[in-house]
Amino acid sequence: MNIAVIIPTFNERDNLEKLIQEIFTLEIEDLEIIVVDDNSPDGTGKLAEKLKKENNKIHVIHRLGKLGLGTAYLEGFKFALDEGASAVFEIDADFSHNPKRIPDFLKEIKKADLVIGSRFIKWGKNDIGLLRRLTSRLGSIYARLILGMPISDCTGGFKCFRREVLENINFHEIHASNYAFQIEMNYRVFKKGFRIKEIPIIFKDREKGKSKFYFKMILESLWLVLKLRFSR
Repeated sequence: MNIAVIIPTFNERDNLEKLIQEIFTLEIEDLEIIVVDDNSPDGTGKLAEKLKKENNKIHVIHRLGKLGLGTAYLEGFKFALDEGASAVFEIDADFSHNPKRIPDFLKEIKKADLVIGSRFIKWGKNDIGLLRRLTSRLGSIYARLILGMPISDCTGGFKCFRREVLENINFHEIHASNYAFQIEMNYRVFKKGFRIKEIPIIFKDREKGKSKFYFKMILESLWLVLKLRFSR
């Protein structure tokens, strides 16, 4: 495994197969997919197992329940590192992130350590409802100002990490379980002095399924930023 694409899932049966198909049509050499399913009631995990049997470049991690986005990615990171991946992607399962942009990330990761798909730089766009647009925009401004990170989109989840970055992050110190996880990972990468590059993306609202964004996630993010700022 050279390139790993981690897809966390919870009730994404309507999206998963099509997303995986689109990723593999890119025909990127030595790319493999890791699905991390949180025991989806809609049978996403069973579908992932079916796809795995048809393609040995698909791996599936089954978890006991809905344990949070952050912990799903951490399990995916560990698996990818154990399998020897040199570049590791985060991508949403719901087509909010366009998989056709993966080659653009791979081009930039050659000269950066973390590449972030940004909605808030030139040519980027946040094509979702007004309330969520405001929340993500203000959340990024808040995190950037409090933590001093030179990142426009602190909460985005379309990313590519170099292996060396993940090897230098102590996963046991990661506390955020949901969308605040993106802020915490960015901050820890920034504090380690790694090179961070943002490229513009258009973030679209999901076509199928239900959004998993909740108000409590905003509160978690607000508290986490302060905790990171004033921690040792």
